Amino acid sequence: MRSLRHVLITLLVTMLALGTFASAQQVVDFWHGMTGSRVAVLEQVVGGFNEIDPNMQINPVLMGTYEEGLARFLGAYPVGQEPPLIQIYEVGTQAMHDSGMIIPAYQIPERLGEEWDFGQYVGPIVRYYSRDGNLWSWPFASSTSMLYYNADHFRAAGLDPNKPPTTWDEVHEYGLALQAAGVVRDVIGFGWPDWQFEQQLALHDQPYVDNDNGRADHGTQVMWPTEFTDTLFAKWSAMAADGVWLYAGTEYSPNSGFTSGTLTMMLQSTSSLDGIMRTVGDDFEVRTAFIPRFNEYPRGNSIIGGNSLYVSDKASDAELRVIFEFFKYLARPEVDVFWHKNTGYFPATNAALKQLMDEGWFQESPNHLTAFLQILSGRTDNGNVVGSRIGPFVDARDHIRVAMEDASRGVAPRDALNRAAERINVLLQEWLEFAQ
Repeated sequence: MRSLRHVLITLLVTMLALGTFASAQQVVDFWHGMTGSRVAVLEQVVGGFNEIDPNMQINPVLMGTYEEGLARFLGAYPVGQEPPLIQIYEVGTQAMHDSGMIIPAYQIPERLGEEWDFGQYVGPIVRYYSRDGNLWSWPFASSTSMLYYNADHFRAAGLDPNKPPTTWDEVHEYGLALQAAGVVRDVIGFGWPDWQFEQQLALHDQPYVDNDNGRADHGTQVMWPTEFTDTLFAKWSAMAADGVWLYAGTEYSPNSGFTSGTLTMMLQSTSSLDGIMRTVGDDFEVRTAFIPRFNEYPRGNSIIGGNSLYVSDKASDAELRVIFEFFKYLARPEVDVFWHKNTGYFPATNAALKQLMDEGWFQESPNHLTAFLQILSGRTDNGNVVGSRIGPFVDARDHIRVAMEDASRGVAPRDALNRAAERINVLLQEWLEFAQ
């Protein structure tokens, strides 16, 4: 009898302990839009965090494309179906600020009674995601654009792979030489073509919208067409007419053309680097270079792309604690280094950058250094070069893509740009009424 009683008491204590454990465990849903090879890397990062404390768990949930994720969050919030943690691409920055649905990043440590040094993050990332001097979203997966090129194709056409094109005129000339040598038919494609237009504005210190590029206040109108955008679209149109520039689709669509060798060059996000190199393997030598520009115009800077992390203002204190611990984990140098090396996204912290430099990583893999040097070597003193911020950016990009497609088919540059400008200005006015 005593033995049975002992067994029952032990069982009861065990059940109570398990119940306490279960009730203490906090799982935080994390909506993300990682695709391709990045998914496995993200799962490894999250898995490493989840191993630390079984009571603090992050549950990554693929919510579709970046655009779908933003729309889903904004739609889910009013009915209480949003996750506590959401990954939003840079285009959604102003929309998230205006939404009233988030806890700004700089307020999270204070709310938990802690301190956090936001100065540990790399400067361009902090500048892009800050408002009134405060960081509003958590650095996570920042990128910029760069030029990818097939060094073997260059050699086959008699071009020096150590001298990639630096201007749009040189891209055009190299393209004609590659075609004349019979190496390729189509030479260059743009990943995220609408973003490449934004990159060109920033790279030449040109505004996208008024009010310091939407950073001093909401943008009310676009600041183009101008002589610069006429020059840009005229060059792209001429390249398309010669078959040098191929409008190859949106987002990551051109990657397959580049990795299969049907395109020699590509403008694409740094985040594609590791996936591209794994796909290409030993088929040909992949190299990277700065984005081409026009030397006769002012020099600005390339701008941040990728995404950052936002926290719903409905997150409970228990959820917020898990999220903050996850943010701390992401800032660990070894985690940040792993993320960079396996995706191509920038290291987010200065400590990770120092570790990479100390171990000679950039000498070993100069392709990973290209975009970082590019964004650190440009201007940082105005909104034009930090990057534009507008509420209806997602819809605005649709109109830019149409304009670029039109230009690739021979529509006059000013006509293509005027139509886009008129439609985006309507969106800006509508957003201004919403935001007020």
